[in-house]
Amino acid sequence: MLKFVIFCATAIASPLWAQVTSEDFVRDVYGQITRALDLSGEMTATMPADTSDEPIAEILRFEPWQMLDDLFRDDIVLLMRHGPTDWSKRDATDVAPTDCGNQRVMTALGQRQMQELGTLLVANDMTPGRIVASEWCRNQQTLAAMLTGMDRVDPFMMRGVPVETFSEANLLLSLQGAPNVTALRELISSWDGGDGMGPMLVITHYTNIEELTEFSVYEGEILVIDPRRDNRVLGYLRLKSSGPDVGHFDPEVVKAD
Repeated sequence: MLKFVIFCATAIASPLWAQVTSEDFVRDVYGQITRALDLSGEMTATMPADTSDEPIAEILRFEPWQMLDDLFRDDIVLLMRHGPTDWSKRDATDVAPTDCGNQRVMTALGQRQMQELGTLLVANDMTPGRIVASEWCRNQQTLAAMLTGMDRVDPFMMRGVPVETFSEANLLLSLQGAPNVTALRELISSWDGGDGMGPMLVITHYTNIEELTEFSVYEGEILVIDPRRDNRVLGYLRLKSSGPDVGHFDPEVVKAD
């Protein structure tokens, strides 16, 4: 069975965590992957030795670690930018959201990373209860890759979870794009946990997220939003391999990184 283990790797702990040991957090759930959640801010998952699955190379980072309690609430929103893309090919002028041949799409490495992101989320008990994604090809590719990764944990887990394409999450001010973030803000504000099956995952774009939150996010990065606190950003989740891209960050910073 899937074992959940929390290891306290820092000397700082809130009163809630200071009173418990890792043994208190061991529980069987799905029967496939061992996950380790570290209060220093990292989550991992290990495939069982008796399967042919490739090992999980990625580590999921979260900051600040004080938001750990909130990560497992059903009524939070995981606001995500699509996964890593090939910046050598830019979107054609006025390209349609579904015209994959004339827009920037995900790299093969990016798709593998998003598969592992899906695995890490589910293995660490953050299975989405609803998924909403932009029509754009890179967002749909991100969604498909993450669902594949989630299926590695349990191929039946995502059955019945609503998966929707939402035009108001399309690239802001582009052809057939969202005219503003009003509808996206309302979508997030109205999320109350649904049927209690997990948080809502929204896969959109850098420009939309920046306009909505004033945060600059890497490709594949997730902001944790709390609708109960006026859509406050509680923190972020992103793969340890994540880094700034040449499209939205200073090229000198990207080069130095």
